This record gives sequence, C-alpha cells and structure tokens, in this order.
Amino acid sequence: MEVLIIVLAAFGASMLTFFSGFGLGTILAPVFAIFFPVDIAIALTGVVHFANNLFKLALVGKYANKTVLLRFGLPAILASFAGAWLLIRITSMPAVYQYEMGNKLYEITPVKLTIAILLIAFSLLEIVPAFQKVQFSKDKLPLGGLLSGFFGGLSGIQGAIRSAFLIKTGLSKESYIATGVVIACMVDISRLTVYASQFATARLHEYIPLLVSATLSAIAGAIIGKALLRKVTLRSIQLLVAVMLILISSALALGLI
Repeated sequence: MEVLIIVLAAFGASMLTFFSGFGLGTILAPVFAIFFPVDIAIALTGVVHFANNLFKLALVGKYANKTVLLRFGLPAILASFAGAWLLIRITSMPAVYQYEMGNKLYEITPVKLTIAILLIAFSLLEIVPAFQKVQFSKDKLPLGGLLSGFFGGLSGIQGAIRSAFLIKTGLSKESYIATGVVIACMVDISRLTVYASQFATARLHEYIPLLVSATLSAIAGAIIGKALLRKVTLRSIQLLVAVMLILISSALALGLI
C-alpha cells in the first residue's frame, strides 16, 4: 500500500509543480517522511528529484547560461555538501522531548524539528505576496548559490531561493528554466554523494523498485501537468498545497509521523 501511495504522490506532486510553484522535492519529501525516517525520506526524495531533473535536462539543458552556472552553481555545490553533512549530524542527535498520548510514546527529534520548520518557512515563502516579490541583483548570485545549495543539501528545498536570485539575471525563458534545472542537478549530485556514503547501512538499494516507479510517475505527472497548465487556477492550488505542507510539517515537528 505504501508503494502505491508514494507512486501516486510522485505523480501528483510532479503535476502540481506546474500549478503551485512548489518544487517536486518540497511536496514529495513529507510524503516519504510518513513511511520512512526523515533522513531516509530526504535521500529517497533526492534520488527521484535528480532522476526527474535528468529528464528535464535532456529536454532543455542546452539553453543553460554558463556564466550563471559558474557564479551560482559552483557555490551551490560547495554549500550543498555542508547542508548534507549537517543533516547527517542532526540525524544522530537524541530526542529533545518525549510525550505520551493515547498510550503511545512520541518523540520530537532535532532532525524532524529542523525539516518541519524549513518546510513551513518555505511554504510561507511561496504564498505570502510580500515574500514573492523579493528579488536580488546579479551581483548577489554567489550568495544565492550558497543559500540555495545549503538548504538543498539539508532538506532538499532549494527552488524558492534559486528563483529569487535568478529572476533578475535577464535570462530568456528557455535559458532561465534550463539554468535552474542544471543547477538543481548539480546540487542533487553533490548531496546524494554525501547521503550515499553515510546511509550505506540504511540499505537504500532495497528501494530501487520504489524509486524507479516513483520517478516514472513523476515524469508522467510532469508531462500531463504541462498539457493541463492553462486549465487550473494557480492561486487556489498553491494555497491548498501550502496548507497541506504546513499540516504535515506540524505533525512531523510534533513527532506524530
């Protein structure tokens, strides 16, 4: 049953990225977290995210801007290592609080609390108009790379920050999309390298069928989402996704999942 839910979630999440502004990883990671420990959920989401981006890369990669890739992408790669390393460190930390409810023990751990706070924060960034208007000039690209890479490595969430820094680079629509996809792939490769080295004992290879199914579903969702793009009201979908993310993140922070 969990495989079916995750596959359907990957399909829906990929399709919703076209309408809500949220990235695939932001929507999919909380779903994985329902069935797996948070650190494993982020790693599994990272694999699906990377594979999905490779599909996009094959379609639009040639339009990427090399100058932006160097100024934004290289700092992002370095920072993603730091973020992934921090995720590994907080995963091993003991629970900060325990409580009982209905004869069941719940734990609030640093890793769950950290990821939940980031998910809530980035969900609000996507829906609050004042935050959506925040943009940075081209000379801030290295800073944007550092922030995007760090949070990408720590939680898999990087799209909102990347967009805020790339939007004023003067890139064409094709180049903007392609450059973002290439940067996302670069960050995914670096953080997955850290995850793989640290989570070897988690037996991630056992989830290959699940990952393949989720990736194919995400690609199918992207194709259908693009075809339906003009038929759905963006704001209503965006708010619905944000509310769902905040609810799941709150449950995660409280140790309920």
